[in-house]
Amino acid sequence: MARSNNMQDDAATPSDSPSQRLAVAGPPTIRDVARLANVSIGTASKALNAGGRLSKETRENVLRVAREIGYRPNDLAQSLHRAKSRTIGIISNDSFGRFTFPIVEALEERLAEEGIAVFMCNATDDPARERQHLDQLLGKRIDGLVVTARRADKRPPIGPLAHGLPVVYVFSQADDPGALSLLPDDEGGAVLAVAHLAARGRKHIAHVTGPEHFEAVRLRKTGYRAALAEAGLPEIDGFYLSGVWSEAWGREAVAKLFSRRERPDAIFCGNDQIARGALDALREKGVSVPGDVAIVGFDNWDVMTLAARPPLTSIDMNLKALGREAGDSLLDMIAGGANSGVKRRPCSLVVRESS
Repeated sequence: MARSNNMQDDAATPSDSPSQRLAVAGPPTIRDVARLANVSIGTASKALNAGGRLSKETRENVLRVAREIGYRPNDLAQSLHRAKSRTIGIISNDSFGRFTFPIVEALEERLAEEGIAVFMCNATDDPARERQHLDQLLGKRIDGLVVTARRADKRPPIGPLAHGLPVVYVFSQADDPGALSLLPDDEGGAVLAVAHLAARGRKHIAHVTGPEHFEAVRLRKTGYRAALAEAGLPEIDGFYLSGVWSEAWGREAVAKLFSRRERPDAIFCGNDQIARGALDALREKGVSVPGDVAIVGFDNWDVMTLAARPPLTSIDMNLKALGREAGDSLLDMIAGGANSGVKRRPCSLVVRESS
């Protein structure tokens, strides 16, 4: 059998350097594997599919090159090919599901309208597990990927590992200006909450919230301050308290606020758990809600809001709307559309007896 000067079928000469192996433009193909492993396409195919009679060295060299450039035999390099699988993947680190479930429910409903099925994987904040799930999803020849989380802070982009696969981040954002991230408008939600309290005649509005290393906390603080300024209300020293996401912190924060000479007549809480704790503490002190102090939470989690005494006014992040938009965006990207940037969607105010 004739052989070319730079290709061979049963032996392999490694490429010049690791950096040369990684010099692949676009989604890697079997041609890239063959070129960088210095073998024919036929030999590369045999090595990747565990077929043919090849030397151990040749097979290992081909597999090593494929790993280095991220080639997988089942990857679909063209969106036309991808569309045939009619499936998408979801990777989440929200093991509790408080934020993911409404998003995924709406996403699945939207994709089902187009006859597309969903594979969901839980990465639990473990990069190695996330990579394993991604490998498995790519092996299933998914058409696109949705990445979601239990918090909306920035994370490393998954895009480079997906080799051109359409990816949408929802209630999650990639540290990549070329990625599409769909998020609730935390700052706007805080403005809604404080403006509502001001419209009810409250003059001394405190803000009790979670840890400041969360982007949502910082954005809600910005909204709180902006709404106070817009209403012409003072930003009182000591009325902003940052702690943890828990009912215990809500109770502790009320104790701090009521140990002061100047006390609040309203409290905007960073989530519904904090608000529930604040309600309990006020009731124990004999403080009337909303008569003496009005309370507004954030998340509109019915487990918390409807069981609160009194039922809790809260900001709804409209997670189902985010999930449906994620589905629309992914379908558009699979069809060849371009979509990128951070897009924040409006929250809404759900008024109940606490305010």
